[in-house]
Amino acid sequence: MCFYISLKSTKAELEKNFDATVLESDFIQSDIVNGFAHPNIPIITDIDEYDIVSGTWGLIPYWAKNKTIQKSTLNAKIETLHQTPSFKNSVNKRCLVLVDGFYEWKWLDPKGRNKEKYEIKLDIGNKPFALGGIYSLWTDPETNKQLKTVSIVTTQANELMSEIHNTKNRMPLILTKDFERKWLDHKELESFAFPNYNPILKAELV
Repeated sequence: MCFYISLKSTKAELEKNFDATVLESDFIQSDIVNGFAHPNIPIITDIDEYDIVSGTWGLIPYWAKNKTIQKSTLNAKIETLHQTPSFKNSVNKRCLVLVDGFYEWKWLDPKGRNKEKYEIKLDIGNKPFALGGIYSLWTDPETNKQLKTVSIVTTQANELMSEIHNTKNRMPLILTKDFERKWLDHKELESFAFPNYNPILKAELV
């Protein structure tokens, strides 16, 4: 799964790396960003690949009456996107979630009392990269304000991530540059799922 990300890159670095302009800058920049706090995070949507905007982490489908559902929509399994009520209307609302890395904990005993924390990155040097996401536009019935909300898509873990994330065997959809465009262009989901797609990652014990 993916509940904690790293975002230390400056807005200028994000603009340079993704060839886009930051239009909304109210996103969190920190060594560790906690998804369970439902922060704003930087995204690029399929509507405009040259704009970096903010999305609230935790997708709220258009039909939801309140924000309660967010606690269970931080991640969306690529294998069941079409079937899951919370996500099926967002299959063709795709976005890039911009990060410097993400964190997972390796269990060293069956109950997870002892763990090792790893930061995982795309093996491209210390540059920001994108995770595949989906989004939804939801109008808060109390304020009538429209929110852009996001879920990070996950797939089966590859060999490296199976060794680290050894309880769930999942990993976020980590996109190389050429696959960023394919994701935003709505290429079929199967082509992004492991083992059809397997980017080279690196992990560091932190």
